[in-house]
Amino acid sequence: MTRECAALLPGVCAALADSRQPGLDDTCLEKLLDWFRSLTWFDPTVALVQDNPCLTELITSVLALPEPSPSILSFTLQLAGILASSENRFQRLQEEKLLGRLFGRAGPRGGAAWEDASVRSGWVKGVHSMVLHLPALRFLCSGGGMDVIFTLQGDPSLFVASAASQLLVHLLTFSVESETSKPVSTKDCDWPACAQAIIKHVEESLQSSSASRIEQSLKLLTSLFGSCYAAWTEVLWLNIAKQIESFLVEETFQAQHMLANLLLNVARSPVFSDTEGSFWALVTSVLEHLTPVQAGPLAVGLLKLCKCPQDVRIQALTVLLQPMDCILRAASQPLEYAGLLDESVSDPVAVESLLSSKTSCAALLCQTLAHLEKLLSLKHLRVDIPCVSLLRSLMTILQFCNGFLSPASPLGSTISRNLINCFRVQKSALDVLAVLSEKTGCDTHIRSLFDVFLAYLESPNTSPTVLKKAFQATSKWLVCLQELSCSNSQCQESEKILEDVFLVLQKRLCSPCWEVRDSSLEFLTAMIKCLRDQDGFRQSLLSSEVPRLAENLLEDPESYVRASAVTAVGHLAFMTYFAPESPVIGNQYNKENTIAKLQEILSTDSEGFPRRAVISIFTKWLREGCTGQLEDTEQFVSRVIQTVEHDLDWEVRLGGLELVEVFCSKTICQLGLSECPYAPVSSAATSSTQQNLLQVFCRAKLFGFVFRSLCDCDKPVGQRACDILIGLRGSFYPISTLENPQEIEDSPAGHGIAWLQRTLRQGSLAQNFPTDGANGVDFQDPESMMLALGAIDLLELHDELNKSSDHVEESPQSLLQDILATMGTVEENEVDCY
Repeated sequence: MTRECAALLPGVCAALADSRQPGLDDTCLEKLLDWFRSLTWFDPTVALVQDNPCLTELITSVLALPEPSPSILSFTLQLAGILASSENRFQRLQEEKLLGRLFGRAGPRGGAAWEDASVRSGWVKGVHSMVLHLPALRFLCSGGGMDVIFTLQGDPSLFVASAASQLLVHLLTFSVESETSKPVSTKDCDWPACAQAIIKHVEESLQSSSASRIEQSLKLLTSLFGSCYAAWTEVLWLNIAKQIESFLVEETFQAQHMLANLLLNVARSPVFSDTEGSFWALVTSVLEHLTPVQAGPLAVGLLKLCKCPQDVRIQALTVLLQPMDCILRAASQPLEYAGLLDESVSDPVAVESLLSSKTSCAALLCQTLAHLEKLLSLKHLRVDIPCVSLLRSLMTILQFCNGFLSPASPLGSTISRNLINCFRVQKSALDVLAVLSEKTGCDTHIRSLFDVFLAYLESPNTSPTVLKKAFQATSKWLVCLQELSCSNSQCQESEKILEDVFLVLQKRLCSPCWEVRDSSLEFLTAMIKCLRDQDGFRQSLLSSEVPRLAENLLEDPESYVRASAVTAVGHLAFMTYFAPESPVIGNQYNKENTIAKLQEILSTDSEGFPRRAVISIFTKWLREGCTGQLEDTEQFVSRVIQTVEHDLDWEVRLGGLELVEVFCSKTICQLGLSECPYAPVSSAATSSTQQNLLQVFCRAKLFGFVFRSLCDCDKPVGQRACDILIGLRGSFYPISTLENPQEIEDSPAGHGIAWLQRTLRQGSLAQNFPTDGANGVDFQDPESMMLALGAIDLLELHDELNKSSDHVEESPQSLLQDILATMGTVEENEVDCY
C-alpha cells in the first residue's frame, strides 16, 4: 500500500462506519474490495491489519451500529473474509474476537439484517474468501456454519443460492485436499469431517422427496465435476451413480435437463477417461430416456469429446438427426427417399409429437439445427454425418416454411402448417446450408437447392433477416457451383443460375426496404470477392444492370446503404477498371469517375459509415496496387490524407493512417530495394535513395498528418501514428546511428525539432498543432523530417500512448479520494472528476 493510500484509508473507514453518511454506490464498494483482494493476494503477513488499525476499527464500528445499512454490513463481511484469508491475519482477527461476531452464531445470521439478500450474499462471499486455510475451515464447522450454507442452497435469491452452491464445492474440494494424509480411493472412503458432512447432505438430498433439494444437489455436483478433476471425484461418483440412474425411471422426476448437464461434465473429466463401461452405459440410458429437446445438448457435447466411445458417439448423432429424419419421411407418401437413420435411439413417436405441436415444432428444429451447425463447423469430427440426406431434409424444411411443398402424408401436412412463415427455423436452416457448402458430395442436388434459394430471394414474403441469411448461403453455394462448372452441361446450368440470381438481385437493389438494399449490396460484394476471377461470373455481372444500380445507391438516403454501396462499387471497380484481365464490357463508367464519386463521399457525406467505407476501399486499392504509377499514387494519397486529417470521425482518421502505412511499405519496397515492409534500407542503397523516399513522403504531405495524429484526442489514432513513425525510423536509421538531440540544436532545423519533441510530450493537450511559423518545423522538408525521425524519442511516446487511460484515474488513491468526496468529507475542488 502506498503512503498516499495509507493516509487516506482512515478517513474512508471512518466515513463508511458513520451511519449519518449517505449510502455509497455499490460499484465503489466492489472496487474497494477488489483493491483489498489484490493487497492480500501477494502478502499473507499480518502487516496489512497491523499497520492499518482503521480496518479493524471499521469492523468494530459497523458491528456496534444498531441498524447498519445492508450494503455496509455486506461490505464488512466481505472485507473481513478477505482479511482473514491468511492464517496470520485470521489469528489477529480472532484475537480481537471479530470473526465470531461476523460469521458465527452471534453474527448477523440470527438478526433482522439477515432478511436482506445482500447481507446473506456478503456472508457467503466472506466465508468463501476466508476458507483458504484449515483454521478457517475448523472455525466455520465448529460454529454451525455448514448448516447455514446448506440452508442458503435453497435461498429465494438465485444469486445467494448459486454462491452457496459454489461455496460448498470449494469447501468439499479444500477439505479433501487439505485434511487427508493419503489419496482417497474406492477401498478407503474415510472422508474428512467437513467433506463427509457435505457428501452426506448431497446423498440425503438426492434420496429425498423434495424436488428442490434434488435440484440443488444436482447443481452442486455439476459444478464440482466441471471444476475438479482430482481422482477422488470417481469415488464420489460411484457413491451416487445408482441414485442418478434411478431418476430415469421415476415418473415424478422433473429435472432431466440437469442430468444431461451433470453427465456431460462427468464425461469431460479426465478422471473418467478409462472408466469401466458402467458410466457410458448410463450415458446411453440417459440419451434413450430424455426427450429430444433435453438430450440435444448432451448429444452435441458428447460428439465434441475425443474419448467418447464410438457406439455412444453414433447414438448421440442419431439423437440430433432424428428430427431431420422425421421431416424427410413426412415430406412424401409413399416414401420417395430413405430417411437419414436406419433406427432411432428413442421412440420416433416422441419426435413426431413434438413436430406436430405448433409451440414445440420450431423450438425442437431450431435447437437441432443450431447443434448441427456447430458440429459441421468442426474441423475434426469423429463420426460421419450423412450430408446428402441432411441437405434434402434442410431443403424440405425451407419448402415447408414458405409453403412451396404440399406433402401428402398427414404428419407432413401438420408440420408444414406449423412451419409456414416461421422465420426462426428459416434462418437456422439457411445457416446450416451455408456450412454444408464446404462438404463434399452434396453437388448432386445443386439445381434443386438453387431453386429453393431463388424462391426465397424472389418471394415478397421473405423477411429482411431471412433474406440476408438466404443471400449468405447462396453466395457460399455459388462458389461451389463455379468449381463444378467444368463440363459444357454444367457450365450452361451455372450460367442460367447466375442469370437468375442477377435478375433477382436487380429487383432487390430497388427494394423500398433499406435493409433489403443493404443485404443485396453485401451479397454483391461477397460474390465479387469469391468469384471475380471467374470469366462466366464477370460476364454475367457486367451484362446485367447490377453495376449501374449499385452505383446509384451511392446516393441512397440511408447511410448504412451508402456505406455498403461504397464497398460494392469499390470491389466492382477493382474487378472492372483495374484488373488487366477484366476488360470493361458495356460499362460506360470509368476509373476517374468512380474515384471522384468516392472522394466526394469522403469529403462531404454527413455520416461516418460511408466515409469509413471509402477510406477502407482506398486502402484496399492501394494494397492491391490499383492506383497506378508511383506519381499517381503519391497524388492520390496526398489528396486523401488532406481530406481525412480534418475528419471528425476517429475511425476515418485511423483508416487514413492505415492508408499511409500501406503507402510507406509499398514505396520503400519499390524505391528502397527492400523485400519486406519497414525493413532497413539495404547497404547497397545510396543516400540518394533515402533522399528520394523522403521526398516522396514529403510531397505526399505524409509527415504533417502522422505527426499531428500523435496528438490526436483518440488514443488508437496516436498509437497507430507512433507505430508508423517507429517503422519509418527503422527503415532510415540503424539503431546505432540515431541522432543525439543535444547535437542537433545548432542545426537550422534543430530549434523546431526540439519544439516538436516538447509538444508531442503534451500528448492530446497539444491543441492547434502548428505546422509552420515561428516554430520552424517544416513537415515537407526531407532534411528536417530525417532529423525528426532520428532525434525524437518515439519509444518514450509509444510507452505513454500504450498506458491504460485509467492508470491514474482508476488507481486505488483515486478511488479512495472519490469515496471521501462522495461521502462529503473533502472540499469540492478535491474531487477526482474523471
